[in-house]
Amino acid sequence: MYPALSVLQALGDDLEDVLWVGGQGGMEADLVTREGVPFRAIPAAGLHGVGLRRLPRNTWQLARGYWQARRILRAFRPDVLFFTGGYVAVPVGLAGRRVPTVLFVPDIEPGLALKSLARLADRIALTTPDSKRFFPHHPGLVITGYPVRRDLLQWRRAEARAHFGLDDRFPTLLVFGGSKGARSINRALLAGLQALLPHMEILHISGQLDWQEVEAARAALPSALRERYHAFPYLYDDMGAALAAADLVVSRAGASILGEFPLWGLPAVLVPYPYAWRYQQVNAAYLADRGAARILPDAQLATQLVPTVLALMQDAETRSQMAAAMRRLAQPDAAERIAAVIRDAAHREVRK
Repeated sequence: MYPALSVLQALGDDLEDVLWVGGQGGMEADLVTREGVPFRAIPAAGLHGVGLRRLPRNTWQLARGYWQARRILRAFRPDVLFFTGGYVAVPVGLAGRRVPTVLFVPDIEPGLALKSLARLADRIALTTPDSKRFFPHHPGLVITGYPVRRDLLQWRRAEARAHFGLDDRFPTLLVFGGSKGARSINRALLAGLQALLPHMEILHISGQLDWQEVEAARAALPSALRERYHAFPYLYDDMGAALAAADLVVSRAGASILGEFPLWGLPAVLVPYPYAWRYQQVNAAYLADRGAARILPDAQLATQLVPTVLALMQDAETRSQMAAAMRRLAQPDAAERIAAVIRDAAHREVRK
């Protein structure tokens, strides 16, 4: 979702009209309409790994989505289709198979939806060169990097630290697990607060699901440590400030780490989500192999989070080396590069 919003920002005045077609339910509609983008929802569901009991229902959902997408596209008459993945991409892509199409692959390994639509795509924008191996015969591959929202880039370190009231005598740890949070990360951090807070400030974005637990843990801290623990259920406008203010981050390994952490040269301890396909593990390995991150398996969080973080926070030289390695991976003009690909595709004739 955020990569697509970033690209829309980069396209700017070149867009005469835009329509976002998304899935029913969830946070997508609220976040997209908040940006002033018209939104239409259609049914969509996954087929991969869902089990025989859910397969008929999900297949029916995709079929319904396809017919609704056909009606939407017939009325809207787009010049180009742009996909960043997700179940909804399949019915819309099939319904618009005669329209010039651009795919963006956020993770290093593409999801099933993007793999399925690759043969219909005129161009495929990739975050890293490592993704080329998944599309060995496609003639329209281009390396663009991962697009980052402009509002994230407005913050400078001193301003960001002042915004959160951080004490400059201490380094700052940022901890988050994605828009909904990550319970295993949250609980490991809460258990280790009293060991960590004497040595650092902590920015913790917990997600809404565990917010009551987080508030209770904060209230139980001694007052001197409580001042260094800055917890939020979610950050939107201030996420750029959190990234700019931090000296180390602990997070899941979703695709955004490939764009956001390099722009700030932010060393990372990555905890890939263990109960899904290997996308996050591949993303984490890409950064770790280049010296920019450490990988901490989810199963080891309870015992290893505190010693891992303390060791890095007490070793400024290692953090500096990781920061330099992370910064070398930055591609700050990724959104503009993808926007250029879309402009080019939009000027091609509709396929016969």
